[in-house]
Amino acid sequence: MKTQTPAASTQYLSFMLAGEEYALGILQVKEIIEYDTVTRVPGTPSWVRGVFNLRGSVVPVVDLAVKLGMAPSTLSRWSCIVVVEVKLGGERVVLGLLADAIGQVMELEPSAVMPPPSFGTPVPVDYLLGMGRLGTGRKFVLLLDIDKVLSSQEVLAARTLRAPVDASSSTS
Repeated sequence: MKTQTPAASTQYLSFMLAGEEYALGILQVKEIIEYDTVTRVPGTPSWVRGVFNLRGSVVPVVDLAVKLGMAPSTLSRWSCIVVVEVKLGGERVVLGLLADAIGQVMELEPSAVMPPPSFGTPVPVDYLLGMGRLGTGRKFVLLLDIDKVLSSQEVLAARTLRAPVDASSSTS
């Protein structure tokens, strides 16, 4: 009988979006910041909430709910921006994702990650890495493939955003 070496578990950051729990691979998450001043930029796609200043860099903020085909996120005291790196060609690009609330860092063994179902999820199946089974219960968390959610063309469009000249006085 051949013994297999178990593959390493993977850590994910969970967050809430429109009442559902989603998660991203922790290695793509750079930091989590409180939702504060985001400057709207005219002419941007509906899923771009605006831009904010992150230590001198202009970072686009994506309303992930809109990008996934849901109603725009409603801001609350738990709203935050998950700063992530996504792939654009061979380059890494920093973007902010608007989340309703942050959940937890969870560790999932490969056996706890199921393939995404072919139907019935609130997001397109090709945006999912799979579904993570939490504990021994029946609860699942949707594992997003953020590189696929934000296609290269869209990331490039968001990356070229610049805050308007009067950005320091505009808030959202």
